[in-house]
Formats: sequence, C-alpha cells, structure tokens
Amino acid sequence: MSVYYRPLLQTDLHRPIEALTLGNGWCWFTHAERLERGRDPWIVPVKDLPESVLSRLTDPRAPIAGMAMDRPQLMGILNVTPDSFSDGGLFLGADAALAQAQAMEAAGAAIIDIGGESTRPGAKEVEITEEIRRTAPVIAAIRAGSDIPISIDTRKADVAQAAIAAGATLVNDVAAFTFDPALAAVTADAGLPVCLMHAQGRPDTMQDNPRYDDVLLDVYDFLEARLKAAEAAGIPRTKVVVDPGIGFGKTLQHNVTLLRGLSLFHSLGAPILLGASRKRFIAEISDAPEMAARMPGSVAVALWGVTQGVQILRVHDVLETRQAMSLQLALSGVV
Repeated sequence: MSVYYRPLLQTDLHRPIEALTLGNGWCWFTHAERLERGRDPWIVPVKDLPESVLSRLTDPRAPIAGMAMDRPQLMGILNVTPDSFSDGGLFLGADAALAQAQAMEAAGAAIIDIGGESTRPGAKEVEITEEIRRTAPVIAAIRAGSDIPISIDTRKADVAQAAIAAGATLVNDVAAFTFDPALAAVTADAGLPVCLMHAQGRPDTMQDNPRYDDVLLDVYDFLEARLKAAEAAGIPRTKVVVDPGIGFGKTLQHNVTLLRGLSLFHSLGAPILLGASRKRFIAEISDAPEMAARMPGSVAVALWGVTQGVQILRVHDVLETRQAMSLQLALSGVV
C-alpha cells in the first residue's frame, strides 16, 4: 500500500528552528499529513518523514525555461483560437496576439503560453496544419521583439516541433504525452522543459461523468507515472513541471479537493503549475456566470496557490494577479 506525504505549508515570519524549507522557495513546514488509501490521514512531524520524501520536498527546484523557482512566476495565457472558453476569438489575428503578449509581459508575466487548440469541455480536435498556422507565426513575432520564455500549449509533436523552431522554450502538454507519445521525443531532443498535466478523458467528453476512487491520490499516481515516462524518454525530472489539471475531467468537488490538497504534489519533486483562471468552478462557488466577472475569484485561487508553494500560476489577468501576489508576498516577509 502506497504512503503519501503532504507538507503542511506555512509562510509566517516566526519560523520554528526545526522547520524545513520547501525546495528553495518561500514556504516552510514542520509537519506533514500522512495519507493512505482506505485509512484516515494523520499528522506526523518532519523528523518522521522518510529520507526519500524529505529529499523530494526540500531539494532546490532548478530553473524552468530560465525562470527561477524560488518565487512564484506568472504564466500569461494567450489563446490564438476562435473558441477558447474565456477569450476565444479575441487574439486570433497575429497583430492582436502580439499586442496582448506585449501587454502581459509589461504587466509582469514571466512566460507567455500560446495555444492554438481549445481544450475547453466539449471542444473538438483541431487539425495539425491549422494549429501550426495559428501558433508558429505568433511565437516567431513575439520572439523577434522579446527574450521572454514562451510555452507552446499543445498535445501534438508536429505542432511542438514548429513552435520550437519559431522560438518556444517550454512544452505544455495537457495530455502528459498520452495523446501523442512522439511529443516526448520532440521535447527531449530539443532539450526543453515540459509541463505534464492530468486530464481524465479528452476535451470533448471529459466532463460527461468524471469519477475517481480518490481524486487527490489518483491524480498524484498519474503524474508520478508520467514523470517516470518523461525520464524514460530522456527528460530529466529537473526539467518537468506538474499540473493537477483543475477543470479537466473534474467535478466541482474534485477541483476543491485538489486545491485543498495541492501541496501533496510537491512530493513529486517537481515544480507545480496551477491553471484555474476563470474556470467554471469559480462561477459555481461565487455565482459569477460571466467570464469577465471571474477575475476576483481567479486571483483568490492564485493566492491560495502561493500559500501552497505553487511555483507557476497560469492566469488571464496578469496585472491583477501580480499586484495581489506582490502584496501577499510582502506581508509574508518574502521580498
């Protein structure tokens, strides 16, 4: 029976002498929640954690695409699609996309995430040639005027190959190499980092009836297996980011459970990416059906991620999130 450990993270200025630092970041912990399937959880002090677990929790996280992991970094979302759930069609033209990328960089984004295929619930697959047509020119245009890291949000090897040639520096795969296994070799051959996300099912069917035995532990096990697959493909764990996939094949309660247990994923020994911006669960909790009205809830979830040590926050509202995050870190003594 597998045993899991979730560090109980804190950021208070008054830190006990026995506290350990999470990676090289801004959170510390003195205890962890011990989890097993079929048993009630209980709290254990850090002195009782296995050495292998302590190592994964406390080893410094290497930079990802040039971004230091000792502070939370903002990933600005740029969907060059006609049908993305929040901003579909707004940045489909190359000029509009470039202007939005520049605006997000000026607002404080550390990386721009370019996607040419909507993965919202019910979305249909986009042809490879069309996805390349939407993304590669925008990446090249951004790269021509900026050194900012750029991620390509795709499930497909050919799309990633074209994006890398255009200047992308990170692969963001919502299918974690399960949709197109050739994407692993493309990423490894380019020597790039990758974000591996959990999703149950494909976008067109993932919200039909998502089920889990234990959503927190099931997602953890999936990501652990995909990390091992990435390593087997030649991508070291130091170049992998993990994403629990909020909203991808999850009910409201699944999402809430994952967010409450978010710090568990640090036990994978990799940085965490949290992508919850403007998603439906925010509307369900806060009665905000309109996309534009979900900004405050999105910022609240992002700040929760900061308290849980999340290193990369994928957001639409860069300026608002940056301002709120700066205040939170300052009040926590992180400068």
